[in-house]
Amino acid sequence: MAKMYMVPDGSKQHPKKLSGPVPVRKLIASNKKARHDYAIEDVFEAGMVLSGTEVKALRAGRASLVDGYCALDGGEVWLEGAHISEYAHGTWTNHAPRRKRKLLLHRHEIETLEQHTREKGYTIVPLQMYFLDGRAKVEIALARGKKEYDKRQTLREQQDNREAQRAMRAREIR
Repeated sequence: MAKMYMVPDGSKQHPKKLSGPVPVRKLIASNKKARHDYAIEDVFEAGMVLSGTEVKALRAGRASLVDGYCALDGGEVWLEGAHISEYAHGTWTNHAPRRKRKLLLHRHEIETLEQHTREKGYTIVPLQMYFLDGRAKVEIALARGKKEYDKRQTLREQQDNREAQRAMRAREIR
């Protein structure tokens, strides 16, 4: 007879069901400038509708999110301005590098995004593009633009934290 183990919610489970396979996440592209220019409020993971040559180009790591943004149109979310290079071995069926790409989100997530983007100052920006268990995903964020003085203050805080960490490490060594 197999032993049963208690799970945090109080129920009993078979030991093999406690640990599952860890999802593999392979980063393709990230938008580092977005975290500098925007204050991130909420983050969502979305699937993308892609053509075959786009997937092959992504597997080669040929993407950029620097000029990317998301737009709402007819109850759907679209990724615009993101650059996925043409597939090197593609033929006449190759894709356009900067075409609009539909994002796949749950209805309640789209409604949340729609509600917040009606308010002044909010926008939707892509943060990362990656493969999760073989499926192309994009991490988008509901963000509010930072003012110039906010950016300087953030940089100052990061620098102060680094100096504090260095001081603590130097004290531990002695």
